[in-house]
Amino acid sequence: MTDYDQTDIPAGYDRARDHGPEVLDLWMHTIATHLEGHSISRILDLGCGTGRFSEALSARFNAEVIGLDPSQKMLKLAREKQRDQRVRYQLGRAEAIPLPSEHVDLVFMSMSMHHFSDAIAAARECRRVLRPKGHVVIRTGTREQIDSYPYTPFIASSRPIMEKVLPSSAGIRDTFAAAGLYLIASQIITQTIAPDWSVYAEKLAAGGDSVLAQLSRQDFDDGLAAVRRHADTTGGRRAVVEPIDLFVLGTETGEQDHIR
Repeated sequence: MTDYDQTDIPAGYDRARDHGPEVLDLWMHTIATHLEGHSISRILDLGCGTGRFSEALSARFNAEVIGLDPSQKMLKLAREKQRDQRVRYQLGRAEAIPLPSEHVDLVFMSMSMHHFSDAIAAARECRRVLRPKGHVVIRTGTREQIDSYPYTPFIASSRPIMEKVLPSSAGIRDTFAAAGLYLIASQIITQTIAPDWSVYAEKLAAGGDSVLAQLSRQDFDDGLAAVRRHADTTGGRRAVVEPIDLFVLGTETGEQDHIR
């Protein structure tokens, strides 16, 4: 579990992780398609970070959004750029969500599950705060996709860290099923994270990746240099893409027949 308040990650997070409006629209459209026909008036953005998805969720579903995060630094950045008054940000942890039971229609998590200190407790808390027929949507990296992440071939020392911290697809399914939340749908979304490898290298250099933050300075610098050499020697003009797993879970079994 990374304590972002003890790092410099928040300062470079948006520069490293903001992939533009097209990627944001891709995720909002995909999530809305899976939840078509369901009424959503209040959303918990669990592990909201700098609020990258909070206002987009509010706009897409015309809903109140509670952005919850354990990092004061990340929440400060989220509040500084806030425009939508339907969104509010609050300090809190997934393992002890500071909300009443049956309070939200949707729990959304983006790249936060691997930071939880107790995934089972977090899943139980998600189930507690969900209203009847509510849903959990998880956007995450998984162990199964490690070989497909763009920096893995250039930074070999990142692999054991990812193998340790990233959840497996089966682990996500089983953890939430034990809490009474059942898999409805899963898919891999391939998103464009940089128009070319030179831009991608600058995103890595911004220091917004919690896995890379655990590397030694030498390993990070050597890996970044390798990415830059790749950009220079191959022309590096191809867009850089990344596979991200999407899981949709619900409070009722058998819902697969009623949801896209």
